[in-house]
Amino acid sequence: MAKSGVLEGDPGPVAKAMELKRELQKFVKVIVDDEDVNLEAIDKAQQMLSALKELKMKKYLSLKLHNNSRREVVSGAVPEEFKCPLSKELMRDPVIVATGQTYDRSFIQKWLKSGNRTCPRTQQVLSHTILTPNHLIKEMILQWCKNHGIRLPDSAQYSDEDGLTGDDRDQFLSLLEKMSSTLSDQKEAAREMRLLTKRMPSFRALFGESCSAIPQLLSPLSQSKSQNEVQPDLHEDIITTLLNLSIHDSNKKLVAETPMVIPLLMDALRSGTIETRSNAAAALFTLSALDSNKELIGKSGALKPLIDLLEEGHLLAMKDVASAIFNLCILHENKLRAVRDGAVRVILKKIMNRMHVDELLSILAMLSTSQTAVEQMGELGGVECLLSIIRETSCARNKENCIAILFTICHSDRSKWKQMRDEENTYGTISKLAENGSSRAKRKASGILERLNRAINLTHTA
Repeated sequence: MAKSGVLEGDPGPVAKAMELKRELQKFVKVIVDDEDVNLEAIDKAQQMLSALKELKMKKYLSLKLHNNSRREVVSGAVPEEFKCPLSKELMRDPVIVATGQTYDRSFIQKWLKSGNRTCPRTQQVLSHTILTPNHLIKEMILQWCKNHGIRLPDSAQYSDEDGLTGDDRDQFLSLLEKMSSTLSDQKEAAREMRLLTKRMPSFRALFGESCSAIPQLLSPLSQSKSQNEVQPDLHEDIITTLLNLSIHDSNKKLVAETPMVIPLLMDALRSGTIETRSNAAAALFTLSALDSNKELIGKSGALKPLIDLLEEGHLLAMKDVASAIFNLCILHENKLRAVRDGAVRVILKKIMNRMHVDELLSILAMLSTSQTAVEQMGELGGVECLLSIIRETSCARNKENCIAILFTICHSDRSKWKQMRDEENTYGTISKLAENGSSRAKRKASGILERLNRAINLTHTA
């Protein structure tokens, strides 16, 4: 995956603590097992302990601040309409759910994350889980607090269970608004969202709370008549932000089903910087983790531009493109589409040039369930190529994929038997694999030998 996408995100406090404890255990084990004094491991262990202590102090201060604010609120008679129906406390960040009821964001999020899909107050099934800020109630609460001398935590101090503050949410909305502003504002906002969605998993989740957020993000691309009109750096930042969003599991369905997303990713595969094109392929790969998205992406015609980009052979893009094609072709209908769009020819050519052999052999083995693909492999010199890889490679997985494909060709195309017999007589390639390969490779190799020997016996008999 392209390096500018999300490879690592900042975990939440609990996940961070667990990570630090695992690291600490590792360094303590090194210290205990090492016969000598390992100063580097001791330093690392001390760093882990300091980081754990800092996390604990932050949690303690946060709880203390929260408890102090609660005592301040109790001194006033809080109007019922300002209380969250779940917590029975004064709301800090009121939001509206699908039924029109208002709750404090952190409490309704906890309710939804527990698997509930009903409105706590009305018990109606929620048509969606998007939370809309209730600015009117928030302003009324702030005014009431001011009139009664009650201090609520500042929005920059108070964060929900995802670690987001009110200021974070305001920044999010401001950045989305800038995407419909001047070009300089668009470029600034797109760059900032790319960075934030890379660093903060919780910021990615914000896009799932509003059905208009992704269209707003994409507005500079959707408003342009062609991708050539879009500034290359703006185009790259928007596509990379889409990649970052698609990594968040809860976003995959929403992102793929937003009408303009897949067409814009397909356009990005064809144009823009190579990093833009690579990240578009990576986004399709991550989105295709869902079976429903595999079907949607395949029907949209995305395999053809992926195969075209694979044929161009840009080293930066090939791994992402191959991963996307492999994932999509798990669905049978997409295998047929890939074969129709020329995947066999392109993949065989790359394998013959020994480019990304591991990934491309896996795709070719998957496509070999198609009779059309098998015929194309035979016509394009696939038998000779696959036999040469078995001879050359030390990778058991590659040998297994090659012999599995050859087994399919052997059973469907008698014209290739002589080529396989000549290979066996000259190098003993297939019999060696039948003796020393993986269990699956042994079965496939033995099956080919049995078929070839039977053909020889029939010839002699005749």
